[in-house]
Amino acid sequence: MKKHFLTYLLSIVILTTFSQHTTIAPKENKSNSKALSSHKIMLIPFEPKLYMSEIDHNLNTETGMSAKDIKFTFRDGINDALFKAFKKDNLSSLDLMSDTVKYKKDLNGIYQYLSYEYQKTPNQENYEPPKKEKKNKTIEKGQLKVETNTDDRFMNAKITNAKVIPLLYAKYKTDVFVFINELDLKASGTKSPGDVGEESKYRKIVVHYTIYDLNATELNSGTAEILFEPTLNNPKKIISKHFSEIATTISQRLNKALNK
Repeated sequence: MKKHFLTYLLSIVILTTFSQHTTIAPKENKSNSKALSSHKIMLIPFEPKLYMSEIDHNLNTETGMSAKDIKFTFRDGINDALFKAFKKDNLSSLDLMSDTVKYKKDLNGIYQYLSYEYQKTPNQENYEPPKKEKKNKTIEKGQLKVETNTDDRFMNAKITNAKVIPLLYAKYKTDVFVFINELDLKASGTKSPGDVGEESKYRKIVVHYTIYDLNATELNSGTAEILFEPTLNNPKKIISKHFSEIATTISQRLNKALNK
């Protein structure tokens, strides 16, 4: 199945010219360098199985939306917010959620070449890609004990076959790839592992993401989070009120990575 997807991509590249696959044209660069505006981003939504919500019951009660509709509304919402944030920052992008029929085969093929792993959330002040961690194992009273790590974690996406990146570039001229790995909606009164102090009175939106360049090198990754009021139970209102701030955070981090 994976070989079929790579063959499919390669055949499209051979049969189709690059000019047929552009999206929006970059504006005149005012605040960033010309090199920055020359990039084009592919925006890949999270897999439906990686939507983690503790408040869907509340959302359903107020709106009558099904669990599937709620999930896909948020899935489209975060991509749309990022698309607008990138455009505002003078970055051209292709959102694979903009035409789910047209890009379905590519999207499913991309998912075949991803693996996921919870890793320590990087420090954005001095960013370094997270490294694979070794678990310390000891024997205690004849039982195997694995040391638990209470550091803040995020879901990181790993590309299992780097060949898919240049093939996507050849088809779409995208040289930066933003993967939305997971979306969490946490209820008020919950805490993340390692948090100390009183439980939050607010709900929390957490977006896990990973950004790769054309060489399948990790440019930036981590989470973007925002608190929101526990009385807000309409997905569209949550998106319109809070997703733009999350998208702006990710866009700023991408700009910083590209400017290095």
